[in-house]
Amino acid sequence: MRIVRGIAQGRDLLLRRLSLETPDLPSAVRDDIRRVFGAELDAAGVVERILRDVRREGDAAVRRYNREIDRQRDGIPLEVSRAEVEQAYSVVEPGTLSALKHAADRIRDFHRRQLEHSARSFEHEGIGQFVRPIERVGLYVPGTKVVYPSTVLMLAVPARVAGVSELIMVTPAAPDGVVSALKLVAADIAGVDRIFRAGGVQGIGALAYGTETVPAVHKICGPGNIFVTIAKKQLFGEVGIDGIFGPSETLIVADDSADPDLVAADLLAAAEHDELATSVLITTSASLAEAANDRAEARLGSLARADVARASTGVRGGVVIVETLEECMALANEFAPEHMCLHTGQPSQALALVRNAGAVFVGESSVESIGDYTAGPSHVMPTGGNALYASPIGVHDFLKVTSVISLSQELVDHIGPAAADIARAEGLTGHAESIEARLKEQP
Repeated sequence: MRIVRGIAQGRDLLLRRLSLETPDLPSAVRDDIRRVFGAELDAAGVVERILRDVRREGDAAVRRYNREIDRQRDGIPLEVSRAEVEQAYSVVEPGTLSALKHAADRIRDFHRRQLEHSARSFEHEGIGQFVRPIERVGLYVPGTKVVYPSTVLMLAVPARVAGVSELIMVTPAAPDGVVSALKLVAADIAGVDRIFRAGGVQGIGALAYGTETVPAVHKICGPGNIFVTIAKKQLFGEVGIDGIFGPSETLIVADDSADPDLVAADLLAAAEHDELATSVLITTSASLAEAANDRAEARLGSLARADVARASTGVRGGVVIVETLEECMALANEFAPEHMCLHTGQPSQALALVRNAGAVFVGESSVESIGDYTAGPSHVMPTGGNALYASPIGVHDFLKVTSVISLSQELVDHIGPAAADIARAEGLTGHAESIEARLKEQP
C-alpha cells in the first residue's frame, strides 16, 4: 500500500472516490452489453433500457433479462416456492444454521432497543403525529458466486421489528434457477414473505413498478453493483429508496499503542470484500505504519480471495502518517467512512472526536468483521462520503411519520389571525379567507 505523510497528501489519497455516474466498465461487461443490447451503452443507458422494458412488459422483460444477463434457463418460475425454502434447510450445515439464528437474535434485540428510541406518536393541544410502519418493502440481495445471508438478516430483521406488513425479496439465481440455500434459510429466519428470482436492474424494476407476478413495493432497500445503484438513483421519487451504497470502506485510526498484526488483519478483511473496496490506515506512528503495511503484505497471500484483496489494497488502499490524534480525526471525519476503527490507547478520547461514520468500532477488541455478522446493528451503511448526512439501515428506515392537526376553536382564534396575515402577504387571499371564515368574532 502507498504510504504518505501529512494532511495534504492524506486528503489527496483519501478523497479519490469512484464516480457512480460514469464508471469505467470492464471489457467483459462492455462485451455483454453489446451482446444483450446490440449497441454501445454506458451503465446509465443500460439501466434506462431495462427499467423501460420492465415497466412496459412486466414479467416478460424480467424473464428475458434473467436469461440474457444471468443466463438463466427458460421455464423457471420467477417465484421461489415454499418447498424450495424448506428443502434449503436440509442443505445448510447445522452449525451455520445455528449461527444464522444467533445472528438474527442479536440483530433483532438491537433493533427492538432502537425502536424504543425512534420516532414516537405524540399529541399536545391538538397538534401531534402518529408513526406507522411502511406496508410493503422490497429487499434486494445480491450475489450468486458470493452469497450474503448476513445481508438478508441485516435488512429483513429491522423491517420486521419496525412492523412492516409484507417483505418481498428479489435476488439473482444460478442458470438452473437455484437460489443459494443460505439466502433462502436466512430469509425464512428473518421473516421474508415472498422471494423472486430477479437479479440486477430487472429485479429493482420489478419491485418498483410491479409485474404480473412481482408485487410493487413502497420502498426498496439493499446494496448492489453499479447497475443496481444507478437504478435506485433513477427510481428515487417513484418509489422509496433507502440509500446509495458503493464499495465497502474501512478507515483505521491508530497510534503507537496499536498492534500491527491486528491492524493488518483488519485492513485485509476490508480489502477482500471487493476490488474497489477501500482500506486505509491513518496513524501518528511511522513505525506502526511500516509494520502494519509489511504484515498486511506478508499475510495477503494466505487469503482465499488474495487476488481481490491485492487489487483493492494496490489501488484503493493506503497509509497516512500525521502528527496528532486531532489530525487523524479531522481526516477521518472528512472522509466519512462506512466503518471507522479506533486502535488507540484511549479510544474513548478518539470516539469523542468522531463526527461522520456509518459505524465506529471502539478499541482493538471491537472487530469490524463481527459487526458484519453478529454484533447487532445492521451492516448496510452509508458509503462514498454519505455518512456526512446518512445513517445505517435501522428501524427508522421502515417507519413513516404522519402529522396530525386537530384544532380547538380556542386555538384557531389564537393562531389563525397570524396565519391569515402571512397568507395575505404571500398573495394567497383564498387561504386567508378560508382561515378567517373559521374565526369567531373577537371581544
